[in-house]
This record gives sequence, structure tokens and C-alpha cells, in this order.
Amino acid sequence: MKIYSGLDLAIGVAAFFWGAVQIARGGTGLGALTMAIGVALAWIGVRGGRLALLLFGHGAVIAGCYLAAWGLALPPLERPGAADILGRPLFWGLFAVGGGVCAIFHAFCSSVSGRRERPPA
Repeated sequence: MKIYSGLDLAIGVAAFFWGAVQIARGGTGLGALTMAIGVALAWIGVRGGRLALLLFGHGAVIAGCYLAAWGLALPPLERPGAADILGRPLFWGLFAVGGGVCAIFHAFCSSVSGRRERPPA
């Protein structure tokens, strides 16, 4: 079996197991979401293609919205530093939403679907 992307496969397997650890520690919602994103990334690594990118993109948008809502509910810091901003869920939520939208748009790109543009006649 040919592996489409080894890096995506490795990150997907790691995310799946991290989600299982989160579920075991009592975080069922976030753990299940992490496992779903891990499965989508592993699928991208093994098979590639449009369906895997769409699943991953939609999962990333859902996770990003969850993180952004969680980040908005947290009380603001008095004087946040760079590490404080990069460690907050609002930052990662916006990052995940942007990445998910990018994955969804890339699923319809001609490089993924196998369509090539015709040269001008």
C-alpha cells in the first residue's frame, strides 16, 4: 500500500491517541473531536483526496469555533505577553478556523481533484 503523506499519517495517529488520553481523563467532548481530526488526518496520509480534506477541514472549523467560544468566555488578562496570547484558546481557535477553511477550499482545487486546466486554443 502506498502512503500518500507520512507526516499527515504520523500527526493523525498521534492526535487520535491524544484524543483517547483526553477521553480517559474525562474530557469527552474535546477528546472525541481530537480523535475525529486525527482519523481525518490519518486518512489524508494514507489515501489523500477530496473526502479526507473535506472531513479534516470541517472538523478543524468546528474545533476552531469551539476554541474561539471558549477563549471569548475566559476573563481577559491585565497585561498579556506574547506567550499569554499564543497560549490562549482564542488564538488557536481563529488559527484552526482559518486552516479548516483553507483545507475545504483546497479540496476543490484542481491539484487534488485530478483536473488539469486545458491550454488555451
